[in-house]
Amino acid sequence: MNNFNPKDFEPIRRIALQFPNAADSLSHYDTPSVKIKKHLLCRLNENGEWIVIRTDFESRNGFLEQYPDSCFITPHYQNYPYICLHVKNYSNELAKAILESGFNAITTKKKK
Repeated sequence: MNNFNPKDFEPIRRIALQFPNAADSLSHYDTPSVKIKKHLLCRLNENGEWIVIRTDFESRNGFLEQYPDSCFITPHYQNYPYICLHVKNYSNELAKAILESGFNAITTKKKK
């Protein structure tokens, strides 16, 4: 089940660590991740094929519609505010946009 290469997470990691309070972490099955304080922003899935990124439901729907070749959702994440990004098929601009939506969702939620 654990068939991932941490190098596949590096481009996302570099973008994610630019956000305030972002830090490297390990998540499920010791996959590399980035958290904002204790909140998961993104992680490499243990299958090595996609990266899970926090977002909000409205943004997720837009990303799924605009970028069907890069973004998808699995049944597991259907009811959670996350989106999946194919490891080998995304632009840095798309990754940054999704990460920004996730950062905003985390930081806005915390202020309530």
